[in-house]
Amino acid sequence: MTRPACLHDFELAAREQMSHMAFEYVSGGAGDERTLSWNTEAWNDIRLRSRALIDVLSLDTSIELLGRRMSHPVLLAPTAYQKLIHPEGEVATARGASDASASMIVSSFSTSSIEDVAGAATSPLWFQLYIQPDRGFTKELVQRVESAGCEALCLTVDTPVLGARYREARTAFRLPDGLTRVNLSGMQHVAANAAHRPQEGAIYSAVLDPSLTWKDVEWLRSVAKVPVLLKGIMDPDDATLAVESGVDGIVVSNHGARNLDTVPATVTALPRVVEAVGGRVPILVDGGVRRGVDVLKALALGASAVLIGRPYLYGLAVEGSAGVSRVVRTLRTELEMAMALTGRTTIGAINSSVLWT
Repeated sequence: MTRPACLHDFELAAREQMSHMAFEYVSGGAGDERTLSWNTEAWNDIRLRSRALIDVLSLDTSIELLGRRMSHPVLLAPTAYQKLIHPEGEVATARGASDASASMIVSSFSTSSIEDVAGAATSPLWFQLYIQPDRGFTKELVQRVESAGCEALCLTVDTPVLGARYREARTAFRLPDGLTRVNLSGMQHVAANAAHRPQEGAIYSAVLDPSLTWKDVEWLRSVAKVPVLLKGIMDPDDATLAVESGVDGIVVSNHGARNLDTVPATVTALPRVVEAVGGRVPILVDGGVRRGVDVLKALALGASAVLIGRPYLYGLAVEGSAGVSRVVRTLRTELEMAMALTGRTTIGAINSSVLWT
């Protein structure tokens, strides 16, 4: 096919580049994949108001988030096992993210060490954390990623168990020989290349802790020296509890529709979470963002920034680090177009009045 022009083109091209197992792992969702469809469809259901005769000669997409000035409100969500997609994996992603001035959130299940990723990055890095049953190991991992320069921790709270991912089952998904979760190396009783899914007929995984509670959030805050965000909040009651627990931010996420099918799209949940939080902490959102207009809509609904996952993985598969950069740059350009056509010259000027109601 011709050179990808938009994020959807990258997905089509990636299908041709990736192994069948890898593509099904990345693109699949849980159950009948209703939520997977809703995540993208719900953005399309929101209408925008175009405005005329407003001076939009100068546009500013910069934001301030957790005390850091960022060039634009698009961050790279944590995604696992990137060496399935490209030989350099997360290192190539870090280069592409930095080239596009995007912050990257590195997964606990990265196939590149946090030190190697940090060595390739010039833009800010965050780290996504699964608290392990071995709290001593978890504390050491937190200290390790802080030493590597990560500026925030995203604690995933929506995965006490994995969802029913039938595409993974049909392809008998497994990590190929030589690929490991290197950041979890050294954890007692768990091999770094052990299956991330439990055996058939079981639901609990050795690398996910189903006993996690709000007390563990308090524990993490007590050992972390950097801001802590909770990733995987969909319910406004949980959002209220999150703020009360003292976290520094919330990511509205349904895990890319990979866990519980038929939960709402993230953009459907976003306004309720925003209302519950009342501006006390920043709110980010992921799930189905494919266009710059989606970014604009997220900001209009109260989000401070968005995260993208699958799109940059498709860019990584097609063009390596340059593909990652192009995906982010494409979104930023589309956001600038949408800002100009709705008469908004700064991110701070984007609010609910850009929505057609």
